[in-house]
Amino acid sequence: MYRLSSTIFQEQSLINHPSTLTPKNRFALPVILGIAAVVFILDQATKVWVVQNIPQQSSWTFFPALAKIFQFTFVTNTGAAFGMFPQLGGIFMVIAVVVVAAIVIFYHHLPTYNIWVRVSLGLQLGGALGNLVDRITRGYVVDFVDIGFWPIFNIADMSIVLGVTILAYFLWSEEDSLAQVEKTPNLSEGGNV
Repeated sequence: MYRLSSTIFQEQSLINHPSTLTPKNRFALPVILGIAAVVFILDQATKVWVVQNIPQQSSWTFFPALAKIFQFTFVTNTGAAFGMFPQLGGIFMVIAVVVVAAIVIFYHHLPTYNIWVRVSLGLQLGGALGNLVDRITRGYVVDFVDIGFWPIFNIADMSIVLGVTILAYFLWSEEDSLAQVEKTPNLSEGGNV
């Protein structure tokens, strides 16, 4: 894993050098920030709608026949995503600040030449900011997406989970690709087929 990370970071530092900056990398931060802004605005707009239209601990649905599998239920959450660890709200605020800072400061050390890495970072950044703003302004996170069998969540939670999943898949497939390259014999160096 260290070898993979080292290789990715070395390749990325070459790509991000000003004299070799490609158009794809030049727009990495704007893409990340653009996706984060869309997620943040969507998250905050839906939370405002829920707070103004659904009383706490109450539910509302577009289609009453589907209420058992999808409805909006307004609950407050001082813990992590999906209501886990409610007693650790302050710690999650610190974690959110660290995640936001890390993405903004260190994005150029990640393989942002890949659009899926940029998308994943934007999703994580927008989600972290959405829940952080809730914690700062309300003291809790507004959760409302209720699919019955799963803990109630919000758009920020979905974005963070989706972003982490995309990034993990990318890094896993990169590691797999590098492992395949390492197994391939180098005939120019006297390797055997």
